[in-house]
Amino acid sequence: MEHLLSIPEIRALDGPADLIRIPDQIDVPVTGRVMALIDTPEFQRLSRISQLGLVSFVYPAANHNRFEHSLGVYRNALLFIRQLANRPRFCDAISSHDAERLIVAALLHDIGHWPFCHPIEDMKLEGLFEHEDAASRFLNSAAISDCLRTQWDIHPRDVLCLLAKDRTTAANSILSSILSGPIDVDKMDYLYRDSLHAGVPYGQNFDAARLIRSLCLNESGGKLAITQKGRTAAELMVISRYTMFSEVYWHHAVRSATCMLQRAFYQWFEQHRLENDFQNQLTELFCHSEADMIRKLRSASCPTLTRRLLDDLFGDKRRLLKRVRNYNCLQEPKLYQALSHRTYPWLVSCGQRLSQLMGEQLGQSIPVGRVLIDAPPVGLEVQFDIEVAYDSDQAWRSLGEVSPLINTLASRQFDDHVKQVRVFADPDWADRVRELDVDGLLRQAVADCE
Repeated sequence: MEHLLSIPEIRALDGPADLIRIPDQIDVPVTGRVMALIDTPEFQRLSRISQLGLVSFVYPAANHNRFEHSLGVYRNALLFIRQLANRPRFCDAISSHDAERLIVAALLHDIGHWPFCHPIEDMKLEGLFEHEDAASRFLNSAAISDCLRTQWDIHPRDVLCLLAKDRTTAANSILSSILSGPIDVDKMDYLYRDSLHAGVPYGQNFDAARLIRSLCLNESGGKLAITQKGRTAAELMVISRYTMFSEVYWHHAVRSATCMLQRAFYQWFEQHRLENDFQNQLTELFCHSEADMIRKLRSASCPTLTRRLLDDLFGDKRRLLKRVRNYNCLQEPKLYQALSHRTYPWLVSCGQRLSQLMGEQLGQSIPVGRVLIDAPPVGLEVQFDIEVAYDSDQAWRSLGEVSPLINTLASRQFDDHVKQVRVFADPDWADRVRELDVDGLLRQAVADCE
């Protein structure tokens, strides 16, 4: 226990330390070596990348940034370590050096993020690297690498392995589950913080303090788990995620803006991807701030469709596509299943075919990109397979076994209930499109694209 509690950042939770105040009245303790990382250009860049991107189109106060979120995740890591320091199995498995790697990884977990990272990653385009890959470049920059080596005695690769969810060693497996798992330091911050800034209650209605007090290791000792005292808090956290996805992240207007951005980026991507220096172009684009990335994509050298969609999103007068039809797993389940989790290029082709069929019905050609299909992406949200310890760690059950609520969400896919398939159309066309047999035309478009 003592070797973990003596870590300077853990001691700073209770002792005199420099503080950074983040909403809502949360003091984040910072030591000199933490501040050295925060002051690097790579970390400061996160202050110019919004946490929720297009969600602010619907919830205008949701304009907080990844800088603030990263500080919240870092503080959660300190709270997790301090609590787990009371667990002998954790203390035996995790050295102070391991714990310091977790502290650094929590602070830098979003270092590889670029503007609108998640919507772009969801497209799973061939040749598009993920933000964990981009993190390697930033971690090996002179400023961060020198700080890690000289002030933390940590090699950048030992941080990167945690960001990449490496579980090749017992310590890495435990630390990775704390950083990214059913209950982790990231979700515990973003659910609360996104809810707070959006002005909705959904992500704030779980007992984070009780959940942290219940932390332990699972039966095998290789992952994070909870005791039975944290079960209800864990259920409420799952409900928070469910409602935040339903009411905020997948709000229909947020998704309209998202599918417009995705279609614009896809057009730019397709135009440039065969060029010899494309990876350099991509890297340069993703190193921009949010405002600069938008400006670059709206430049005269970009495809017309890209520029038009982004002008509608970010121009002087916002002009979102209108929802004309939506489908979920209960209503029109066959169409929902036919369109969910498809590759993005296939979805684009299906949308183009649907637009052609609608134009034929209307007797007038619909311009490319003015009818779009939005659907759940290929990747699925994580399941809720955390273990619960009973009877002083002598009996173990999965959360799904002991919770009817979690069992229902796990067996009836979380994604299918919070993510819908939607058809969006240009405001000038939306009313006329709604009068068509959209379901029938969509079935034909799907069949034609198979």
